[in-house]
Parts: sequence; structure tokens; C-alpha cells
Amino acid sequence: MPTLEQLVFDNTYARLPSGFGARVAPRAFPNARLLSVNPSAMRLLGLEPEEARRPEFVEVFGGGRPLPGMEPFAMVYAGHQFGVYVPRLGDGRALLLGEVRTTDGAKWDLHLKGGGPTPFSRGGDGRAVLRSSIREYLCGEAMHGLGIPTTRTLCLIGGDEPVYREEVETGAMIVRMAPSHVRFGTFEYFHYTEQPEQVARLADHVIDGHFPHLSGVEGRYARFYAEVVERTARLVARWQAVGFAHGVMNTDNMSILGLTLDYGPFGFLDDFEPGFICNHSDHRGRYAFDQQPRIAMWNLACLGEALLTLMTEDEARAALATFEPTFSGQFLSLMRQKLGLQEAREEDRALVGDFFSVMAEAAVDYTRFFRALGRVEDAAVMFADRVPFDAWAERYRARLAAEGSVDEERRGRMERVNPRYVLRNWMAQAAIERARQGDYSEVVRLLSALADPFTQRPEYEEYTVAPPAWGRHLVVSCSS
Repeated sequence: MPTLEQLVFDNTYARLPSGFGARVAPRAFPNARLLSVNPSAMRLLGLEPEEARRPEFVEVFGGGRPLPGMEPFAMVYAGHQFGVYVPRLGDGRALLLGEVRTTDGAKWDLHLKGGGPTPFSRGGDGRAVLRSSIREYLCGEAMHGLGIPTTRTLCLIGGDEPVYREEVETGAMIVRMAPSHVRFGTFEYFHYTEQPEQVARLADHVIDGHFPHLSGVEGRYARFYAEVVERTARLVARWQAVGFAHGVMNTDNMSILGLTLDYGPFGFLDDFEPGFICNHSDHRGRYAFDQQPRIAMWNLACLGEALLTLMTEDEARAALATFEPTFSGQFLSLMRQKLGLQEAREEDRALVGDFFSVMAEAAVDYTRFFRALGRVEDAAVMFADRVPFDAWAERYRARLAAEGSVDEERRGRMERVNPRYVLRNWMAQAAIERARQGDYSEVVRLLSALADPFTQRPEYEEYTVAPPAWGRHLVVSCSS
């Protein structure tokens, strides 16, 4: 396996024209230190665990000593933020350190978040704070453990530099990993600045690197857009099925690869509330849990508009029209799996819809309910008023009987798709509070628990209980 110095870089994005961003040297923290490293991400790069114990590891990934072949680069983009177009954004506190090519042919962007100001910082310090860095570090791995496409995080780095937000906070950095960090807003930037040649250049870059089956194909841009629509629909269906609220679905936070990108004020459902808002800055509920499919389609329409110099409006409309059936079909399939159903039947849509109505009326804990439903009576005791649930459960039992379901086998299937552990906000906050005291053991422990969220393990059972009183209905701000 390679050492740090043997990582191979193939910086395709940095070789794009200068208008795609800016070359910026990262700024390291004084007394930078490694707070946690993600073993799974290390393996993706082909690095042995011992490499993280070298002092050079913090120097490299904390921005103090770039490796040969790295070309730190801040990416430019725009975006619709809360429905309003903002013409120039970009990596204000992040830098694409370089793109690593692994021995198995994979490519990983190494994206340093919190490495100091860039030309896109808009007067900000370019730093990130410990609390938001911990949340993103943990949630990327939690989502990966759940089987949801996502960015990953290599490591969490701290230092002695204070960061000023609503109050003075501890600064931190993470190194985020993804095959690409291109966003819907990257295309919007070139579209709205009337640079159609750069829209095409960006599209070709993404297609060649990540949709190679479309390279050089006639009609490739319309087909590319259609595939982005499909990936996004499937992604959001997975969010809805697991009870995840992103919190800030601006177009600059939407990955062109259909990955979960930019973990800010996210939240997993505790009590089932369709209109759950996890971002206290979202005063009108634009990004509420039940609005996510609609907003994803709206964002895709914005992307489609940005690509209209490469395809016809009819092609764009046809591609966008596939979102709803793709999302609905994927979501219903996931819900069948969560309910332990093996066959697809017409009545399933009504069974699922009525089930959500019962859940919402009783405000039952989403994750704990699905895990308990393997034994229907265990789920029933979660309802103070059992009458609505019992009526639904009678239909559910009849549906299971119609396909000859065997309870023990069904329970096994359900436990493989209904997580026992998700990253609830109270769990992340408890880890943050301990980290502020210099104790990062809870961060490490959560990382381990969330890497395999379906397997019951006695040492992590405290994460399955209902949220404590202080941790119920926590909301998080965008400020980080």
C-alpha cells in the first residue's frame, strides 16, 4: 500500500480554464492536531492506519505541507439559496487539495474544509467550527452505513485558533472525499454569466470523468441530464425512507453525481412529523422533511435551465418528467423492504400512505418503530391510542399472509434494512460537548456504531433509546 508521499494525483479539475476557480494555498492551524481519523476512508485511498500516526499526516491534510502533485484549488459556483438566485458563491472555506487516483482506478477528490479564506469567502474567515465539523464527519459515515450515496470524510483536525461566530468557538477542519464536488450551482454560474462554452466544457468534464458511457455519444447532454434526474430522485427517496432531513437544499448543495453533499443543519426524525424542520433559519419551512422531493425537482429544473444551450427544452422537460415516477417507484420499493414485503401489489401504495397517517397522528419515533415492527406487538405498544394502529396492523397482517410471509424470515429481512442506530441530533450534540472539553472518545465511538447501523451490538444500545428531554426537537443553524 502507498505511503502519503506515494499517493498519485490526477488533478483534472485544476486543469480546467482559470474561470473555473482560483488557486489558493491553504492556511494551517497553529498547533494542528489529529482529533480522529476514519479507517474506512483511509482504506479507500489505500493507506495503512500507520500513516495517520505520522506527524506528516496532520501537516498534509491540515494544509501545512501539500504533497507533491497537490494543486489546491477553490471552485467557483453560484446557486439558488432559499429560492433566490445568488450569482457568485464558490468554495469560500474549502479547497480541492487534489484528486487521488487509486490502484483500483477510483478517483477521490480531497476537499479540505476550513482551510482559510479564498476569493469566494465574501469577507469570511474561511474557517469551520468544531461543532459543524464533527457533525459532517459523523453524518457522512452514518449515511454511507445506511447505504445512501454521500460524500465521505477522511479525518477531523483541530487547532488553537479561535473562530468567531455568534460566540467565540473552537476551529476545526475536515477532509471531505467524493468522486467529484461539482454541484448544480457550478453549471448555473456559467449559464447566468453567459458563458455557454464553459457550460459545455464543464459538462464534458463531468461526463468524461463520471458518465464515460456517454462520452462522444450523440445527444449525450440530454442523456446526462436525464441520468442526473434519476440519480437525484433515487437519492431523495432514500432520504425519505430513512427519515433524513437535509435542511439546506440550495442548488449549490446539490451534487451532480447524486450524492448527499454539505451537511449543515441536517436531522434524522425522532417523532414522526411530516413537516419537520431541522434548520432554525428556515422560517417558512421551504426545506422541511416532506418538501424534499418537491424541492429536489425544483432544483433539477434550475439545472435543466442551465443546460439549455446543450439540449432542447423538450428534451429537458422529458427528462424532468421522469423524476416523479422514479422517486415514487423507488420510495415505494424501499417502503416494501422496510415493511418486510417481498412482492409488489397494487394495494401497497394505500397501505404505506395510510401507515404514515397513523404514524403522524401518534408522533411515533420513526427509527424505533420500524425496528420494532419485526414483531408487530412490539410496535403496537408505542401507540398511546392503539385503535388506529391496530386497524392498520390488521391490513398489514393480511397483506403478509397473502404472500405467504414467514414471520421469522420477515424479521430478518426487516432488520437488514431498518437501522438500529441513526445519528440523532442529541447524539451528535453529546459528542460535541465532550469534544469541547478535549475528549474525542464519543466521536470515535459514534463513528464505529454508525458504520454498521443494522447490527445490534450491546455496547451501543444506549443509542437506541428515545431522545432525552434536552435533546428532543433540536434544530441547528447554518452558521458554522
